Amino acid sequence: MVEGFTLLFVFLLGCCVGSFLNVCIYRLPQDLSIIAPRSYCPQCRAPIHGYDNIPPVSYVLLRGKCRNCGAKISWRYPLVEALSGGFAVALFVKCGFGFGFFSYSAFTAALLVITFIDLDHRIIPDLISLPGIGIGFLLSVFEPSLSVRDSLIGLVAGGGSLYLVAVAYEALTKREGMGGGDVKLLAMIGAWLGWKAVLFTIFFASLSGTIIGGGAMLAQKQGRHSAIPFGPFLAFGALAYLFFGPQLIDWYLNLGKP
Repeated sequence: MVEGFTLLFVFLLGCCVGSFLNVCIYRLPQDLSIIAPRSYCPQCRAPIHGYDNIPPVSYVLLRGKCRNCGAKISWRYPLVEALSGGFAVALFVKCGFGFGFFSYSAFTAALLVITFIDLDHRIIPDLISLPGIGIGFLLSVFEPSLSVRDSLIGLVAGGGSLYLVAVAYEALTKREGMGGGDVKLLAMIGAWLGWKAVLFTIFFASLSGTIIGGGAMLAQKQGRHSAIPFGPFLAFGALAYLFFGPQLIDWYLNLGKP
């Protein structure tokens, strides 16, 4: 019973963080302050009262509409809150309520913001990725599961590998195929998770990007040159490594063995 209440508390705490992440997702691409003014309806600009801003309860009670003007509230708001809450619970189960929990909570929060901004605007804000590189490297000093050496190698390998791919692609096709934001994002992932995560993330992101992106292009009848943001797939790969990396690697290496 106590454990159930603890997990519920952690989930709700994560949802509250997700509410703030929604503010970042909406405002950062517009160069707006994430501190002031208080949350407001994007349609009528009316401030959202505290009792209408309880994640994710308020969305259900309001039936997905603004109390003031009746405009529909995007389903992405409760989705981000629920994802943030779910990651908080998963990290609590994985790390307990210690340094790893808070460290990786910041990492997953950054990946969530990056993912949804990249989906909407095809950009990965330097305001998140560049500080994320430095913070990830500094925190490796205190993280028992990651050495400073592995973090540094991951940082260099992450940024360097995608940079070389981007240069080679542009040289061969005369078109830009990999944005600088993706390069910085993978460097950030390497700084937080180490060089093994970089290899895993590239493989996982490429595979999932080919399957999901290719399927989306076929469904929408778009050409093969259609732009698909790669950042969400990199974030997806990093999260897969964070929670299931060793198990997935062992499973892959044992494929075909009797």
